[in-house]
Parts: sequence; C-alpha cells; structure tokens
Amino acid sequence: MRTLLYVTSFMALIGLAFWAYHENYETQAALDNVDDLRRDITDARARLAVLKAEWAYLNRPDRLRDLAEINFPRLGLLPMRPDQFGTIDQVAYPETRALVVTDPVDVSSAGASE
Repeated sequence: MRTLLYVTSFMALIGLAFWAYHENYETQAALDNVDDLRRDITDARARLAVLKAEWAYLNRPDRLRDLAEINFPRLGLLPMRPDQFGTIDQVAYPETRALVVTDPVDVSSAGASE
C-alpha cells in the first residue's frame, strides 16, 4: 500500500512539473506577444505623429492660397469672404410629412388567446 502511495505521489509530482513547465512556456510566449504589440503600437504612434505633421505642413494657408491661384483656370477657386456665409433662417429645410398608416395591425390581442 505504501509503495502505491509513493508511486502515485511520484506520478503526480511529474505531472505537476510537466504542467508548470508548459505554463512557463505559454507565459513567456504571451509576454513576447505583449512586447510585440507594444512595439507595434509605438511604431504606429510614431507614424501617426509624422502623418499629422505632414498634414499640417501641406495644409498651410499660404500654400493652399498659392495652389488655388496656380490652378484658378482649371478649378475656379476664390478666397472665402464673410458675405458668403448665411444665417440659420436662410436654410431651406425639407417639409415634414405626416406618416399615414394604411393597414393597421392589432398586436395587443395576439398574446391574449394563449
């Protein structure tokens, strides 16, 4: 009986050691994955900062004004003036039409028969 207990304990110890070894490698793989994701996020943020800087550089008002003047014959773009803006009462909103129900369905009596 004592030998069976020793063998069972030894087998349980080997099983637990194998489980701990396996969990250690899974944990290391997950940590490596987290490091890769953090590196990817850092790279994406750096690329985003560069793109924002390029966007701000390309949208400089003096550059856009020069482009509008160069391409005036083709595009016909003019600078905006304050008298081009309207007020809210000049906006033409669509008419609101009443919803007409042509074939009503009574749903209140459908569950009462059960």
